[in-house]
Amino acid sequence: QVQLVESGGGLVQAGGSLRLSCAASGGTFSSYPMVWFRQAPGKERDFVAGSSWSGGLPYYADSVKGRFTVSRDNAKNTVYLQMTSLKSEDTALYYCATVLKFIQGGFLFIPTSYDYWGQGTQVTVSS
Repeated sequence: QVQLVESGGGLVQAGGSLRLSCAASGGTFSSYPMVWFRQAPGKERDFVAGSSWSGGLPYYADSVKGRFTVSRDNAKNTVYLQMTSLKSEDTALYYCATVLKFIQGGFLFIPTSYDYWGQGTQVTVSS
């Protein structure tokens, strides 16, 4: 059974940094997408960052390019999201997601492409 557990969220002032972690279990994920989405209250779940496999190029939402960095540790089955220069508009519940098949292109950015989700970790940025 695939399980994803996020951690690292919290309250931070604007301009600050946080690092989110997502530990995966129940499989080997190096060949599959591991990505981050976020959802603010009353809004849709939006793609933030991720890659189609561990050696693939990372993709980023325009709103986080240059501020967020996604990385993976295959030995730990963990994906990280390093967030810097945080803004109030980054406030959201952050989820990691995966699916046990290869997807690429626009499908990476669609929530319905993914079968497995973590419970989410809250990031709140105060201005």
